[in-house]
Amino acid sequence: MVDGGIPYPMLQDPDGSIGKAYGVYDEEEMVHKRGVVIIDPDGIVQAIEILNDSAGRNFEEVYRQLKSFQHVRENSDEVTPVGWTEGKKTLKPGEDLVGKVFENWSLDELNK
Repeated sequence: MVDGGIPYPMLQDPDGSIGKAYGVYDEEEMVHKRGVVIIDPDGIVQAIEILNDSAGRNFEEVYRQLKSFQHVRENSDEVTPVGWTEGKKTLKPGEDLVGKVFENWSLDELNK
């Protein structure tokens, strides 16, 4: 699914105890719901996405989110705007950015 394999740890949860803790385990059906929980190295949940059984997940989007969280962790004075991908422009929040986001970034940035 990702060239070179998945570059982050995944876990098994055969008894559903971890899934129950994060609300992604259906006890009646005894199965995990389609979901993704991104937890940072400090154990803090950064993102949760739970999908209906009929909707497939987008691993490219999960990978993009992981790269965004990693970038912001390494560059704590930056944030990544909507649709950000590695190597694209970031934003530096502050008083001079309030109300002026679209003077510094636009949806056209996604295509650059």
